[in-house]
Amino acid sequence: MWQLVSGIFMGWSLGSNDAANIFGLAVSTRVLRFWTAAILASVFVVAGALLSGQGGFETYGKLASQTLLSAFFISLAAAITVTSMTAFGLPVSTSQAVVGSIIGIGVMQGNVHWATLLKVVVAWIFTPIGGAVFSYLLYISVGKLVERWLKDYFFYDEFLKVGFLLISAYSAYSLGANNVANITGVYVKSGALTPRMGALVGSLAIASGIITYSRRVIRTVGNNLVNLEPFTGFIALLGEALTLNVFAVIGVPVSASQAIVGAVLGIGLVKGVKTIDMRNVVNIVLAWVLTPAISGGLAYGLWVLHGTLM
Repeated sequence: MWQLVSGIFMGWSLGSNDAANIFGLAVSTRVLRFWTAAILASVFVVAGALLSGQGGFETYGKLASQTLLSAFFISLAAAITVTSMTAFGLPVSTSQAVVGSIIGIGVMQGNVHWATLLKVVVAWIFTPIGGAVFSYLLYISVGKLVERWLKDYFFYDEFLKVGFLLISAYSAYSLGANNVANITGVYVKSGALTPRMGALVGSLAIASGIITYSRRVIRTVGNNLVNLEPFTGFIALLGEALTLNVFAVIGVPVSASQAIVGAVLGIGLVKGVKTIDMRNVVNIVLAWVLTPAISGGLAYGLWVLHGTLM
């Protein structure tokens, strides 16, 4: 089944881009080493996909009907888009890339379910908002508890190390649960894979991207938006994980990139708007806007080219 190659490519692209969103803050604030975080994230991504990844398959299944060939071109277009953005160090939305590709081919075939698309787009809008709200509230509430109970530096340092390990694992689990449908959802809809097999193949592909090519985006998320110390990084990561988990329960695959950027900006709002690097914010938002458009246009073009050649 050679058509699955582009899905595996897409999974690798997602892992290489979104790894920064699940442990980039832990690495950039030097609480965890890269390889410790990467191996931990890979294990829990697979666990999250296998145990809680079914909801996203159902949502993508409603978005448009698929064949094995359309699934191949959708994944290929999305993977090329995400990989290109990753090369520029931009934390883009793999969910937006996949949905853009689905719509690009679906419009041509006339089988897009627009009500489902509206549900997905609304979720996209609330993802960074949710990340910002969670991190803002957590920073205020947990910060007071830490200030009161962990005044000793040794215990504070140990608290952060253990906290980052646990939250990185939770965040990776949430990523696998929420985003595995981005990888193999179209293949499950086409009937080429069962949901269980789709979760396994998709999560292993994500893990391969985490291990092999995830270092580049870490710097953009870690310190280029807001200068974070370890504790604020911990809070932002927890805010992102909670956001992904909420949408996984709802059954809508959303962007880990949007969740973590929103969470980091939530910290920036607490510390003061002047601490936010607005130039990087603009670049990232522009990438979010362009991603579905580029991916959809590319999928459309590949489908037309295939029809012409055949």
